[in-house]
Amino acid sequence: MAKRDYYEVLDVNKKASAEEIKKAYRKKAIQYHPDKNPGDKTAEEKFKEAAEAYDVLGNEQKRQRYDRFGHAGFEGASQGGGYGEGMTMDDIFREFGDLFGGRFTTFTGGFGASSRGQAMQRGSDLRVKVKLNLKEIAAGVEKKIKVRKYIACSKCHGCGAENDRAITTCPTCKGSGYVIHVTNTIIGQMQTQSTCPTCHGQGKTITKKCPFCNGEGVVHSDEIITLNIPAGVSEGMQFAMRGKGNAARRGGVPGDLLVVIEEEKHPELIRDESDLVYNLLLTVPQATLGDSVEVPTLNGKVKVKIEPGTQPGKILRLRNQGLPSVNSYGTGDLLVSVSVYIPEKLSSSEKEKMKLLAGSDNFKPNQAAKERIFSKFKDLMT
Repeated sequence: MAKRDYYEVLDVNKKASAEEIKKAYRKKAIQYHPDKNPGDKTAEEKFKEAAEAYDVLGNEQKRQRYDRFGHAGFEGASQGGGYGEGMTMDDIFREFGDLFGGRFTTFTGGFGASSRGQAMQRGSDLRVKVKLNLKEIAAGVEKKIKVRKYIACSKCHGCGAENDRAITTCPTCKGSGYVIHVTNTIIGQMQTQSTCPTCHGQGKTITKKCPFCNGEGVVHSDEIITLNIPAGVSEGMQFAMRGKGNAARRGGVPGDLLVVIEEEKHPELIRDESDLVYNLLLTVPQATLGDSVEVPTLNGKVKVKIEPGTQPGKILRLRNQGLPSVNSYGTGDLLVSVSVYIPEKLSSSEKEKMKLLAGSDNFKPNQAAKERIFSKFKDLMT
């Protein structure tokens, strides 16, 4: 099923400010919150859909990428999917819980609950650059890359403890992950909540550390990651693979792997968005008499007919020989830009022949040719 436009999901226009987007998301989240709609799968999906939309539109960089490429800017290599694909309610609350102003901050807390539950650490993001040539960009490609990163410890399975008996409930917060502070003021008692300083929000403490990871729950290692890169990507485009970044300490949420596209220059073709440009240099006889020449494409060379009297600056268009749009809006063309080489040195006999030709009316520009040149010059100046 096709994704809905994110602006439509939040019911805002494309010029909406960051604050308007935040307010629109909060309104949708409260409307479709599971505690207000128990057992309603449709409401749950709309709740996730709103979170997915806010995840993109609430982030300036992601919003710019979405405005330019639409949903395709986040597809292809997103192995873990975006929000809405494998996402749990706790994922949403960890990301956006603060937007509810203390309400609905955990899925299990109940309607109106203020408990934030145990804090979940998040691993850091990683950024990698992937080089692609034009042929790979045209067809889309699967790439395997080796990434050095933190992964969950295989001995303790990421918990950081030597065994299950070495994990105990935090004595300070009694497993809640937070502590309550009560302050007496002139208007009465005020109650505030903060992360537990002993367990740092995890609700548990370790009495005996895993010797393999020294209680961290993570170790440095290499991982082979498969990237499925869609056709039509361009230089500087970035997308995220959720959960493929560094693992978090002691069983937290892993970070993302940010993949940045680097485009290798083609030896003969120049990219102009979805079109490709080839500069064809003809000799004077070829341009005058016509010829059949070979031009390169991404799928090998093809023959192009040069009509007699072809003028410098003429553009020959080979349909659908360019690059596909990343949004699947068709394929660009190969534009063959014609130039004519004028000899810089001539022998005596060649000069004599040129002098003879110079007197011919056919070698003098007619009015139509003058108007054509003037029109091109005028277009360049405007």
